[in-house]
Amino acid sequence: MAAISRVSETLSAKNTGLVLFDTLNGYLHSGNPDKEKFLNERNILLNMERLLSGARAAGLISFYPIGQHAPGGVDTVARLTDTDMELRPINSGERTIKPGFYKGSEAAEIAPELAPLNSDVVIPKHRWNSFFQTDLEFSLKVRGLDTIILAGGSTDVGIASTAFAARDLDLGLVIISDCCYSMRGNNNEFFLERVFPRMGRVMTTDQAITLMQSE
Repeated sequence: MAAISRVSETLSAKNTGLVLFDTLNGYLHSGNPDKEKFLNERNILLNMERLLSGARAAGLISFYPIGQHAPGGVDTVARLTDTDMELRPINSGERTIKPGFYKGSEAAEIAPELAPLNSDVVIPKHRWNSFFQTDLEFSLKVRGLDTIILAGGSTDVGIASTAFAARDLDLGLVIISDCCYSMRGNNNEFFLERVFPRMGRVMTTDQAITLMQSE
């Protein structure tokens, strides 16, 4: 039996899919002035639009793992953590971490600038990892896709957990550095510079578009 290989330099529509993680209004159009400024300064949404446009021009299918947490918290688990999502210490008696928004809200809808086509695939998820108890692996496999281009946020949460899962599933992995973000200290840089290069390839939007091919 031949060893599995994921060493193709190009990103062909025949074997590669674009995975846009949690590209939701609640994250990209949060209404939080500090976050809006942070994303605008880094051209995050604009880069995502360019990446999506390049993928579509090359015939790549896009996959949209999106948080679809049930109102009332029936699909979440209360657990003790040292900090909240912004790394602020949680004192005893304070509420545990819960989703920021829920299925059915405008915040939980895909940002209109990145709206999927009928040929794209929306993947409802309930945990950080896009593969955990979702149809993402199946949706890639039935289309003969063995490599993913991964973009979105947060780098240190959903992108990281999805990247680890992709590696364990033996998928080829490309992470788009200027389409990922985290406002938590140097977490974004840490993962992009110290973790992800050992798991796949890290490149910019322009670099990825240059490698996209229809065949």
